[in-house]
Amino acid sequence: MRNIGPVSQQWLAEIEIYTQDDLQRVGAVATYRHVKDGHPKSVNKNLLWALLGAERDEDWRALPQDVKSAALAELGGCSQNRQ
Repeated sequence: MRNIGPVSQQWLAEIEIYTQDDLQRVGAVATYRHVKDGHPKSVNKNLLWALLGAERDEDWRALPQDVKSAALAELGGCSQNRQ
């Protein structure tokens, strides 16, 4: 998947996300939450941006601010230190 490096790929495999279709089925934000729960000290918002880009098949650096803002709003219930 685009934007996903080897460590992130391993984390995703732990929750059975292997393809863009898997990611789209679960959603980038929900996937981020699952990975963050399993690796709370290692995961930060860079993974969220990578997942959003992978879900959309575009470079994470090209994500529009409204997409990022919507993802952060969806995270809503997460405390700042968990993001």
